[in-house]
Formats: sequence, C-alpha cells, structure tokens
Amino acid sequence: MSKVGKKIIVVPSGTTVHWDNQSVSVKGPNGEMIQKLNLYGFTIIEKDGSLTISPPEVLNKRSRSLWGTFNAVIANMISGVNKHFDKILEFEGVGYRAEVSGNDLVLNLGFSHPVKLLIPEGLKISTTKNSISVSGCSKELVGLFAAKIRKIRKIEPFKLSGIKYKGEIVKKKAGKKLAG
Repeated sequence: MSKVGKKIIVVPSGTTVHWDNQSVSVKGPNGEMIQKLNLYGFTIIEKDGSLTISPPEVLNKRSRSLWGTFNAVIANMISGVNKHFDKILEFEGVGYRAEVSGNDLVLNLGFSHPVKLLIPEGLKISTTKNSISVSGCSKELVGLFAAKIRKIRKIEPFKLSGIKYKGEIVKKKAGKKLAG
C-alpha cells in the first residue's frame, strides 16, 4: 500500500477540481492548471472539501507506483493555484548581470555573448542585483526553468563564481599552491 497515495488531499475554499480519465484541472485564486493524467482505473472521490484517490481493484506493481504519484501531482496542483511555488537563484562573478527584457531573461555570465532564455508561459521572473526569482503555479515548470538557468553557469568550486540555488552549500576547493 502506498503511504503517499492514501493521504487525503484537502481542497481549500475557492478552489475547484474537475477531472475525467485523461486530465485533471484545478482552478484557484492564483490561476488555473490543466494536467494530462491517464488515471489507469484509479477513481477520485470528492467528499467534504477533500479528495481521496482510490486504486483499481487489482493492484499490480505499476498501479501501486502510480498511486502516490497521482496523489502528489494533484496535491501540488492544488497548492500551486493557491500559493505560488518559487525558487531563488543567486549568482556571483565579475560582471555577472541578469535582467528581464520583454518575454526574455537576458544573462551576462562572463561569456562573449549574452545568453537569452525565453520565459515559459505561466512563470514570473524577477531580478535583483545578484539574484533571480522564478515563481509560478506549476512546481514542475518552476523547477525545470530554475535548473535550466543554473545549468548555464554552475558554481565553480575554486573561485565560487557561477549560479547556485539560495541556501545551497558549495565547498570551496584549495588551489594547486595550497594542495601540494
């Protein structure tokens, strides 16, 4: 039995959930999300402002593994339309800058050219002197775009220049002179 799958999903007031066999849609105060999910015989039961996902009658290995996944995806959709998910990235380096121009995020990270990234629909990007904030309803989309930004110039362990998540701990390595 799935521990995550058995959890009851609380639906806050002002949030509506609609589903069929192919998709789940959630509408709340901060937006609307539609996720394609093939429910594979699972049934969603709504009772007293909460949802429970019940598995098919025949539990095989695949349905046991999907039970918790469906529950987590729907719970993240509900919490995303009620309060946005956000990730904060910090960057450090000589001449490193970030700015939002129109629908693009322009990064100057020590390359010979500025790097332009198209901001996906549904995400909000804000920049300060040395940080980038990515926020939106979809936890998956926020995490993917933040990882895409970080991948451009990962933190370098000798000078600690590059992009990292806020709170990420990076060990500084000793150079050649100190090592030997």
